[in-house]
Amino acid sequence: MKFSRPAILSTLTLPALVLGATLGTAQAQTLVSFSDPKLPFTVSLPKGWLGVDFKDGTIGVSIVSAKAPPATLMRLLFVDKAGGKPTPEGEFKKFEAGMTGTGATVKQTASRTLKIGALSGLERSYTLTHPKGSLKMRVWYGVGAKNLYSFQLTDTPARFAAASSTFDKVLASVKFK
Repeated sequence: MKFSRPAILSTLTLPALVLGATLGTAQAQTLVSFSDPKLPFTVSLPKGWLGVDFKDGTIGVSIVSAKAPPATLMRLLFVDKAGGKPTPEGEFKKFEAGMTGTGATVKQTASRTLKIGALSGLERSYTLTHPKGSLKMRVWYGVGAKNLYSFQLTDTPARFAAASSTFDKVLASVKFK
């Protein structure tokens, strides 16, 4: 199974993609296996979701629940450490500074150690307030032998609990190669 990277979604910004009139909570999701030889992991993803390329230079899998807002966004990204020694704490500092730089107010609401596959990392939850509205996020950073991983969920506050449940199932399916 291959996910497409529809051009229609590539030009949307994060707030524009996720915000919008809430259409209720997400339904229970059926997951389907996804594997790509270029990825250092396999994962099961929600059936019917769409691949999206934000043209932001990231490497991994970015998917959305719909072509138009509101849409849940999941990103499973990685980057080669290239001899560096990244830490989750350092990555979170950069992430928070980047979000603040977009004009959003960032409030951390939770933090926990979370093991995904065989890799332990740090997950933080956030509420972002942006001129276009509010979003909730979960972000996990893990450092493997070769790669730094960043797995993220973003949705509206009204839909976040249901989306978070689906994200938990996706994360439970991750197997690092």
